[in-house]
Amino acid sequence: MTKPDSAVPVKPTVQVIERMFSLLDILANREEAMSLKEISEKSGLHASTAHRILNDLATGRFVDRPAAGTYRLGMRLLELGNMVKARLNVRDAALGPMRELHKLTQQPVNLSMRQGDEIIYVERAYSERSGMQVVRAIGGRAPLHLTSVGKLFLAFDDPQRLRSYATRTGLAGQTRNSITQLPILERELSKARQYGIARDNEELELGVRCMAAGIYDDQNALVAGLSISAPADRLEEHWLPKLQVTASEISTALGYKVR
Repeated sequence: MTKPDSAVPVKPTVQVIERMFSLLDILANREEAMSLKEISEKSGLHASTAHRILNDLATGRFVDRPAAGTYRLGMRLLELGNMVKARLNVRDAALGPMRELHKLTQQPVNLSMRQGDEIIYVERAYSERSGMQVVRAIGGRAPLHLTSVGKLFLAFDDPQRLRSYATRTGLAGQTRNSITQLPILERELSKARQYGIARDNEELELGVRCMAAGIYDDQNALVAGLSISAPADRLEEHWLPKLQVTASEISTALGYKVR
Protein backbone atom coordinates (compact mmCIF):
# COMPACT_ATOMS: atom_id res chain seq x y z
CA MET A 1 0.00 0.00 0.00
CA THR A 2 1.30 3.42 -0.92
CA LYS A 3 1.70 5.71 2.04
CA PRO A 4 0.27 9.21 1.71
CA ASP A 5 2.87 11.89 1.05
CA SER A 6 3.07 13.89 4.28
CA ALA A 7 4.61 16.78 2.34
CA VAL A 8 1.44 17.30 0.35
CA PRO A 9 -0.72 19.89 2.15
CA VAL A 10 -4.12 18.64 3.21
CA LYS A 11 -6.99 20.65 1.79
CA PRO A 12 -10.03 21.56 3.87
CA THR A 13 -12.92 19.20 3.30
CA VAL A 14 -15.43 22.06 2.98
CA GLN A 15 -15.04 23.92 -0.30
CA VAL A 16 -16.09 27.32 1.00
CA ILE A 17 -13.45 27.13 3.75
CA GLU A 18 -10.79 26.28 1.18
CA ARG A 19 -11.88 29.33 -0.83
CA MET A 20 -11.86 31.50 2.28
CA PHE A 21 -8.28 30.47 3.06
CA SER A 22 -7.29 31.21 -0.53
CA LEU A 23 -8.75 34.73 -0.35
CA LEU A 24 -7.02 35.45 2.96
CA ASP A 25 -3.69 34.28 1.53
CA ILE A 26 -4.13 36.57 -1.48
CA LEU A 27 -4.86 39.56 0.76
CA ALA A 28 -1.89 38.65 2.98
CA ASN A 29 0.48 39.05 0.03
CA ARG A 30 -0.41 42.72 -0.45
CA GLU A 31 -0.01 45.59 2.01
CA GLU A 32 -2.51 47.85 0.26
CA ALA A 33 -6.19 47.14 -0.33
CA MET A 34 -7.12 45.10 -3.40
CA SER A 35 -10.05 45.46 -5.76
CA LEU A 36 -12.65 42.74 -6.08
CA LYS A 37 -11.69 42.29 -9.74
CA GLU A 38 -8.04 41.65 -8.90
CA ILE A 39 -8.91 39.28 -6.05
CA SER A 40 -11.25 37.39 -8.37
CA GLU A 41 -8.57 37.05 -11.03
CA LYS A 42 -5.88 35.85 -8.62
CA SER A 43 -8.16 33.37 -6.88
CA GLY A 44 -9.81 32.04 -10.00
CA LEU A 45 -13.20 32.57 -8.36
CA HIS A 46 -16.13 34.24 -10.04
CA ALA A 47 -16.47 37.82 -8.80
CA SER A 48 -19.87 37.12 -7.24
CA THR A 49 -18.49 34.13 -5.30
CA ALA A 50 -15.46 36.08 -4.07
CA HIS A 51 -17.72 39.01 -3.16
CA ARG A 52 -20.03 36.81 -1.08
CA ILE A 53 -17.17 35.18 0.86
CA LEU A 54 -15.37 38.49 1.40
CA ASN A 55 -18.54 40.06 2.76
CA ASP A 56 -18.92 37.20 5.25
CA LEU A 57 -15.30 37.65 6.30
CA ALA A 58 -15.91 41.38 6.69
CA THR A 59 -18.85 40.67 8.99
CA GLY A 60 -16.47 38.77 11.26
CA ARG A 61 -13.86 41.57 10.96
CA PHE A 62 -11.39 39.18 9.33
CA VAL A 63 -11.45 41.48 6.30
CA ASP A 64 -11.80 45.27 6.11
CA ARG A 65 -13.43 47.32 3.32
CA PRO A 66 -11.55 50.66 3.32
CA ALA A 67 -13.47 51.79 0.21
CA ALA A 68 -16.30 50.44 -1.89
CA GLY A 69 -15.15 47.37 -3.81
CA THR A 70 -11.75 47.06 -2.10
CA TYR A 71 -10.58 44.67 0.62
CA ARG A 72 -7.65 44.09 2.96
CA LEU A 73 -6.93 41.92 5.97
CA GLY A 74 -8.93 42.92 9.05
CA MET A 75 -8.03 43.73 12.62
CA ARG A 76 -9.61 40.58 13.98
CA LEU A 77 -6.68 38.59 12.60
CA LEU A 78 -4.29 40.87 14.49
CA GLU A 79 -6.29 40.41 17.69
CA LEU A 80 -6.24 36.62 17.35
CA GLY A 81 -2.56 36.62 16.46
CA ASN A 82 -1.71 38.71 19.49
CA MET A 83 -3.76 36.38 21.67
CA VAL A 84 -1.84 33.34 20.45
CA LYS A 85 1.49 35.17 20.76
CA ALA A 86 0.69 36.30 24.28
CA ARG A 87 -0.46 32.84 25.29
CA LEU A 88 2.74 31.21 24.08
CA ASN A 89 5.01 33.87 25.58
CA VAL A 90 3.22 33.87 28.92
CA ARG A 91 3.31 30.09 29.15
CA ASP A 92 7.04 29.98 28.41
CA ALA A 93 7.78 32.66 30.99
CA ALA A 94 5.46 31.17 33.61
CA LEU A 95 6.20 27.46 33.60
CA GLY A 96 9.40 27.49 35.69
CA PRO A 97 8.11 29.92 38.35
CA MET A 98 4.82 27.99 38.51
CA ARG A 99 6.66 24.76 39.30
CA GLU A 100 8.63 26.46 42.05
CA LEU A 101 5.44 27.84 43.58
CA HIS A 102 3.85 24.40 43.42
CA LYS A 103 6.83 22.90 45.27
CA LEU A 104 6.27 25.43 48.04
CA THR A 105 2.52 25.00 48.37
CA GLN A 106 2.01 21.41 47.18
CA GLN A 107 -1.25 22.68 45.67
CA PRO A 108 -2.23 23.20 42.02
CA VAL A 109 -0.90 26.41 40.46
CA ASN A 110 -2.90 27.58 37.45
CA LEU A 111 -2.12 29.94 34.57
CA SER A 112 -5.27 31.36 33.00
CA MET A 113 -6.12 33.93 30.33
CA ARG A 114 -9.28 35.72 29.33
CA GLN A 115 -11.15 34.71 26.21
CA GLY A 116 -14.39 36.60 25.83
CA ASP A 117 -16.64 36.04 28.85
CA GLU A 118 -14.55 33.15 30.18
CA ILE A 119 -11.10 32.31 31.38
CA ILE A 120 -9.21 29.49 29.73
CA TYR A 121 -6.65 27.41 31.62
CA VAL A 122 -3.45 27.41 29.56
CA GLU A 123 -0.99 25.74 31.96
CA ARG A 124 -0.92 24.03 35.33
CA ALA A 125 1.61 22.73 37.85
CA TYR A 126 0.19 20.10 40.16
CA SER A 127 0.68 16.62 41.61
CA GLU A 128 -1.55 13.84 42.88
CA ARG A 129 -0.46 14.66 46.43
CA SER A 130 -2.35 17.95 46.37
CA GLY A 131 -5.52 16.29 47.64
CA MET A 132 -7.65 18.09 45.08
CA GLN A 133 -10.54 15.99 43.87
CA VAL A 134 -11.15 18.18 40.81
CA VAL A 135 -8.34 19.53 38.67
CA ARG A 136 -9.50 21.38 35.56
CA ALA A 137 -7.78 20.32 32.38
CA ILE A 138 -5.61 22.63 30.32
CA GLY A 139 -7.95 24.15 27.77
CA GLY A 140 -10.84 24.10 30.23
CA ARG A 141 -13.01 27.18 30.63
CA ALA A 142 -14.95 28.89 33.39
CA PRO A 143 -17.08 32.06 33.74
CA LEU A 144 -15.13 35.16 34.69
CA HIS A 145 -17.25 36.10 37.71
CA LEU A 146 -16.88 32.67 39.33
CA THR A 147 -13.09 32.53 39.30
CA SER A 148 -10.32 34.43 41.01
CA VAL A 149 -8.46 35.16 37.76
CA GLY A 150 -11.69 36.09 36.00
CA LYS A 151 -12.44 38.66 38.69
CA LEU A 152 -9.06 40.28 38.07
CA PHE A 153 -9.99 40.81 34.42
CA LEU A 154 -13.46 42.08 35.28
CA ALA A 155 -11.94 44.49 37.81
CA PHE A 156 -10.20 46.28 34.94
CA ASP A 157 -13.37 46.60 32.84
CA ASP A 158 -15.15 49.95 32.93
CA PRO A 159 -18.64 50.02 34.53
CA GLN A 160 -20.44 49.83 31.19
CA ARG A 161 -18.50 46.76 30.06
CA LEU A 162 -19.12 45.11 33.42
CA ARG A 163 -22.88 45.74 33.16
CA SER A 164 -22.85 44.36 29.62
CA TYR A 165 -21.09 41.23 30.87
CA ALA A 166 -23.67 40.84 33.64
CA THR A 167 -26.51 41.20 31.12
CA ARG A 168 -25.01 38.69 28.66
CA THR A 169 -24.23 36.03 31.23
CA GLY A 170 -27.00 36.67 33.75
CA LEU A 171 -24.26 36.11 36.36
CA ALA A 172 -25.30 32.47 36.51
CA GLY A 173 -24.03 30.61 39.56
CA GLN A 174 -22.72 27.09 40.07
CA THR A 175 -22.69 26.77 43.87
CA ARG A 176 -24.47 28.33 46.84
CA ASN A 177 -21.45 30.64 47.22
CA SER A 178 -21.53 31.95 43.64
CA ILE A 179 -21.89 35.72 43.29
CA THR A 180 -24.99 36.26 41.17
CA GLN A 181 -25.88 39.86 42.04
CA LEU A 182 -24.13 42.76 40.30
CA PRO A 183 -23.82 45.05 43.38
CA ILE A 184 -22.09 42.27 45.32
CA LEU A 185 -19.80 41.54 42.39
CA GLU A 186 -18.95 45.25 42.06
CA ARG A 187 -17.87 45.35 45.71
CA GLU A 188 -15.73 42.26 45.17
CA LEU A 189 -14.09 43.78 42.11
CA SER A 190 -13.42 47.04 43.97
CA LYS A 191 -11.34 45.06 46.49
CA ALA A 192 -9.52 43.30 43.65
CA ARG A 193 -8.56 46.66 42.14
CA GLN A 194 -7.46 48.00 45.52
CA TYR A 195 -5.29 45.05 46.55
CA GLY A 196 -4.29 43.58 43.17
CA ILE A 197 -5.49 40.12 44.11
CA ALA A 198 -8.77 38.23 43.83
CA ARG A 199 -10.34 35.20 45.45
CA ASP A 200 -12.78 32.41 44.68
CA ASN A 201 -14.52 31.25 47.85
CA GLU A 202 -16.05 27.95 46.67
CA GLU A 203 -17.90 29.89 43.97
CA LEU A 204 -17.00 27.62 41.05
CA GLU A 205 -16.71 24.32 42.94
CA LEU A 206 -17.77 23.52 46.48
CA GLY A 207 -14.78 22.55 48.59
CA VAL A 208 -12.28 24.48 46.45
CA ARG A 209 -10.92 27.96 47.16
CA CYS A 210 -8.48 29.99 45.06
CA MET A 211 -6.38 33.13 45.24
CA ALA A 212 -5.01 34.92 42.18
CA ALA A 213 -2.57 37.66 41.18
CA GLY A 214 -2.27 39.32 37.78
CA ILE A 215 0.43 38.97 35.13
CA TYR A 216 1.21 42.05 33.01
CA ASP A 217 3.06 42.51 29.72
CA ASP A 218 5.43 45.18 28.40
CA GLN A 219 2.46 47.44 27.66
CA ASN A 220 1.34 47.20 31.31
CA ALA A 221 -1.74 45.27 30.16
CA LEU A 222 -3.20 42.44 32.21
CA VAL A 223 -2.63 39.38 30.01
CA ALA A 224 -3.03 36.46 32.41
CA GLY A 225 -3.57 35.47 36.00
CA LEU A 226 -1.70 33.09 38.29
CA SER A 227 -3.76 31.28 40.90
CA ILE A 228 -3.38 28.72 43.66
CA SER A 229 -6.25 26.27 44.14
CA ALA A 230 -6.66 24.23 47.31
CA PRO A 231 -9.25 22.36 49.36
CA ALA A 232 -11.28 25.00 51.18
CA ASP A 233 -9.81 24.21 54.60
CA ARG A 234 -6.20 24.09 53.38
CA LEU A 235 -5.72 27.39 51.51
CA GLU A 236 -3.01 29.18 53.50
CA GLU A 237 -2.90 32.98 53.64
CA HIS A 238 0.90 32.97 53.96
CA TRP A 239 1.07 31.73 50.35
CA LEU A 240 -0.29 35.04 49.10
CA PRO A 241 2.98 37.07 49.18
CA LYS A 242 4.82 34.28 47.34
CA LEU A 243 2.02 34.14 44.77
CA GLN A 244 2.34 37.87 44.19
CA VAL A 245 6.14 37.68 43.92
CA THR A 246 5.85 34.82 41.41
CA ALA A 247 3.31 36.71 39.30
CA SER A 248 5.58 39.76 39.40
CA GLU A 249 8.56 37.65 38.32
CA ILE A 250 6.62 36.39 35.28
CA SER A 251 5.48 39.93 34.46
CA THR A 252 9.07 41.14 34.56
CA ALA A 253 10.07 38.38 32.15
CA LEU A 254 7.40 39.68 29.77
CA GLY A 255 8.88 43.19 29.90
CA TYR A 256 6.57 44.74 32.50
CA LYS A 257 7.97 47.76 34.30
CA VAL A 258 6.33 49.65 37.14
CA ARG A 259 5.49 53.14 35.86
